[in-house]
Amino acid sequence: MKTKKNNTPQMKEIRNKIDIIDSKLLPLMVKRSKLVEKALELKVKRSEIIDSKRILEITKNISQKTKKLGGNPKLLVSIWLSIIDNFIKFEKSKFKK
Repeated sequence: MKTKKNNTPQMKEIRNKIDIIDSKLLPLMVKRSKLVEKALELKVKRSEIIDSKRILEITKNISQKTKKLGGNPKLLVSIWLSIIDNFIKFEKSKFKK
């Protein structure tokens, strides 16, 4: 059984705002991915791919900034960890040394 899609004007407006934000995030993520590739070139050992101390530093920073902005720190830290995890997987797949 299919559920009915919410196509109210309010929903369309919210989705449009999300699309605008996504269009701003995408170029930043592309820049981030290129920096990750450059960082990977500097790594000599596969063990350098995961830097637990750096990950902890990032998550603390995201949590603090999210709180100041009135957001949900648990959600945003989870999102950031997902991003980091995907870049780690990418780096592991590309590491050739």
